[in-house]
Amino acid sequence: MRRAVEPAGRDRQGVPVSRPRLARHVRLTFDTTRQKPILLLPETVVVLNATGAAILEQCDGSRTVAEIEESLAVRYRTVPAGEVQRFVDGLVARRCVELADG
Repeated sequence: MRRAVEPAGRDRQGVPVSRPRLARHVRLTFDTTRQKPILLLPETVVVLNATGAAILEQCDGSRTVAEIEESLAVRYRTVPAGEVQRFVDGLVARRCVELADG
């Protein structure tokens, strides 16, 4: 028997289909003093590494996590399985990223 409802944010094969985007109160920018990408939140600054910034640059609500992983694999040659999903999940938990179902 087929399930009537699939797990939230996943297709029938279990592949994530949610499209992450930055929350309205969050900004991704470059800090010229530190010479590093940063995530600006109310009363908080998160200094990012290059990989974190590359992920967040693509979190615009138009790409799935799987599409972001594919893009990074081209750029960095290897992306450990699930690493992008864990990064996005951590930012969702901190309310820095929102998921739009696609």
